[in-house]
Amino acid sequence: MADEATVDLPLPERAPIPSGDHSVWADVSPLLDAACKDLQDGMLIHGDNFNLFAAMSALEIMDPKMDSGIVCKYYSVDEAIEDGAAPVPISSDRTVDVQCTIDIMDHLLACEATWHKGHSLAQTVFSCIYLLRPDRTSSHALLHSYCKVVRATCKTVISVVSDARTHEEEDLFTMSYGLALHGDGDDKCLSMLNAVEETVNRQLRACKAPSSKRRVLEDFVPLQNNLELEEAYCKALLCRLRFRKHFYHVLTCMRRPQGRGLELARKHIASCISELQCVLNSSEFLRSRSPGTHEGSIEDKTTASGCQAIGFDASLNCRLSAPTPPRAIKILSWKKAIEYFMKLLHDLDVICSYPLDPSLESVLHFVVEFQKSLPDLVARAHLQRLLVEDGKLYGRDPLFGVITRAAAVPDSIRNHDMQKHESIVHLGQLVINLLKILCTNSAWQRRKLGKILQDWRVVYIQLEMAFRKESGENTNSSNDENACMNIVQHILVWVEEQTYWIASRFLILGFELELYSQSEYCMVYWYIYVVLIKILEKKSLKMAASNDSGKRRGKKKRDSVKDVARDIRIPPAILFLQCQICLAEGLATMLAALRNERMMVQSPSPFNTEHERFSQHFELLQKACIPDQVSYPLFKDSTTHARLLNLVRYDHFKDAQKIVKEVKSSFSNNPEKSAELRRLEQVAEHNSIALNIISRAGALDSSLKVSFEFNHHPYFATAVVKRS
Repeated sequence: MADEATVDLPLPERAPIPSGDHSVWADVSPLLDAACKDLQDGMLIHGDNFNLFAAMSALEIMDPKMDSGIVCKYYSVDEAIEDGAAPVPISSDRTVDVQCTIDIMDHLLACEATWHKGHSLAQTVFSCIYLLRPDRTSSHALLHSYCKVVRATCKTVISVVSDARTHEEEDLFTMSYGLALHGDGDDKCLSMLNAVEETVNRQLRACKAPSSKRRVLEDFVPLQNNLELEEAYCKALLCRLRFRKHFYHVLTCMRRPQGRGLELARKHIASCISELQCVLNSSEFLRSRSPGTHEGSIEDKTTASGCQAIGFDASLNCRLSAPTPPRAIKILSWKKAIEYFMKLLHDLDVICSYPLDPSLESVLHFVVEFQKSLPDLVARAHLQRLLVEDGKLYGRDPLFGVITRAAAVPDSIRNHDMQKHESIVHLGQLVINLLKILCTNSAWQRRKLGKILQDWRVVYIQLEMAFRKESGENTNSSNDENACMNIVQHILVWVEEQTYWIASRFLILGFELELYSQSEYCMVYWYIYVVLIKILEKKSLKMAASNDSGKRRGKKKRDSVKDVARDIRIPPAILFLQCQICLAEGLATMLAALRNERMMVQSPSPFNTEHERFSQHFELLQKACIPDQVSYPLFKDSTTHARLLNLVRYDHFKDAQKIVKEVKSSFSNNPEKSAELRRLEQVAEHNSIALNIISRAGALDSSLKVSFEFNHHPYFATAVVKRS
């Protein structure tokens, strides 16, 4: 981002500001120059009214990056217009006018992509003078309709991001700085764009007409003077207009309540991608009509033609960003903007294709998988708005029903009055917060997940106390009270399972954010192993309770033998979890053994001890007692006596390989699970081979060096053995 956020703004010489009735301006440059010459390096000015604190708080003037009041070219939009910075029409030559209009469209697209990436709206999209004065373009139908749709699109995007409240990560995104986002007639922007599109489309059909029907051209005014270029210019304009139309439809369809517009949105997404491809194809023609551009420099240009777009000045809105200093912004290139919108459309298509499964486990899995593609803010905002609406899942499924379904509560007792209980209402709010947090970026997500762990722990304690109170007071309880206790029992197990799942997600995100050093992998994998064991326990309890309740419904004695045989088979979800447990335990033990036998290079930190690093990484887990009685001394006791000889005798990696082979067929219809199993199998296979090599060489071979890389899996490391 640092490379993209640098730009040198020109500082043209201006006439001195004239003195007024109440002000006198004097040039202090000679005084400042003389003072600077008297100061030596390292010296500071100190006076009764100017100390170090005042110096640090002072505004650095005459620096475009810090001084929001500096004037780079124009004092105001009106001055820029008077100087001819945004003429209407753009040129008296209609061919040049069309070329410049296309350049403006392309540069606006690049500005919009830059805004989506986190820069301010004032210095990106609204650096366009035509957008700042929308009434001026009314005589230019092409430009006027396009600008209206751009403004309406920005308004819609801001609304979605604000509703989802994901803008806390990029706080500049939703700030409009008092800009004209609500123009007159913006609600009719699509009808205006359709009219312009139809005009250009008829002109294109006229161009393609056979020579015998060329007289049709006489009924229409050509877009520009050169009739031989009319068809190519019409195509270049049409694909840009149509992309704008379909993209606006995508945004409006995805905002429909309860996901009712997702199917239609997918059709518009497909049209958007098709039109963007046509936009890319038009670049060759547009470059050929701009002989001043060079092929080598086109990659950094913000237009397809490579020409500088008319009517833009980022410095005009610098002062609108006060009290923060203006950011120096480099607009994304046109090609990178196209790539950004292609990825955005793909991400939105993934969201629209989700079948709105009422199972919370499926929802969490979908969000985690979706985040692996690193979606940007706009896509994540749409996902959150789809998942959480009016305090319900998808705006239609009440949270109590979602929770009881996830907790495997029997269908016969799900509709119970206890959903109004304070702890259950609090739990529903925690589920909503969890879904919202999972839709944020990785860094923000990890911080929030660590903090909500204590809330989940508290609600578990509240439910447990309520359950004990109910069971203690009601020795001769009614059927209704028994149903209530049954529901609480199921929910308690599920809350614990979900709490440990959040903890595992918290730990795994540390790898994605590169928060762990290689010397800390041992403690991290050990903690992951402990948490996964707890998830396995709770998941097994939940499945057992679910199976028991199912058996009690109409089972005969002769079916008991079949039930026993069925129970022997371990569910695929449990086997999948066991595979991960084997890998985590194997890596923790392997790393501990390598450390104990001094076969892995250790780089002790001069700033903190291993105990302090343990506390820093797992402080939030420890505060929430996740898991209970897990501490640094327990970690040391578990890993101090680890040796390679013992690890070879009981190879956790071979166990993981066996489980993968056993469970593969169960996920043959699930491409995502199958791919994940393949990755886990590769980690297990390579680590097992590395372990054999290390054990054969022995600790006496000092030339053998072991390191760990993430070649096959994002968070399960693979050992790499080399000779120094």
